[in-house]
Amino acid sequence: MAKVGIVMGSDSDLDIMGKAAEVLEELGVEYEMTIISAHRMPDIFYDYAKSAEHKGIKVIIAGAGGAAHLPGMCAAIFPMPVVGVPIYTKSLGGVDSLYSIVQMPGGIPVATVAINGGLNAGLLAAKILATSDEELLEKLKKYSENMKEKVVEKAEKLQKKGYKHYND
Repeated sequence: MAKVGIVMGSDSDLDIMGKAAEVLEELGVEYEMTIISAHRMPDIFYDYAKSAEHKGIKVIIAGAGGAAHLPGMCAAIFPMPVVGVPIYTKSLGGVDSLYSIVQMPGGIPVATVAINGGLNAGLLAAKILATSDEELLEKLKKYSENMKEKVVEKAEKLQKKGYKHYND
């Protein structure tokens, strides 16, 4: 049963939202992903958001550009956490999407990541689930340790090339 629902308004958002799916897969978190539009198919959108809890979804990650109503509408209907991903737009650089998602009215919170922040949305959803899942928490700790090791390796490569290290 999927624990995370990933929704986006258009297939043009797939490159960004796919990063959320990839990190969830890496961590072993079940998810489902679909394209759904709050504007173009409100009846289907409503059914999705209304039934998500009963399908076992614990967190929805919703990506949208422009007017970006999808995350907020999910939060208005779905009673558990929603993570909004503002998608970059050519006209306003994604700031329109960011403002639309982050400026929710009182009582309708949407956790919002950076513009095109699909990876962080996936990690945030996993961290929310990890509050009640020790195994997932350990996987997240290992993920963070692996990131640290990669940075240390890069710093060591610089030292080998003769660049000064901060401790020098």
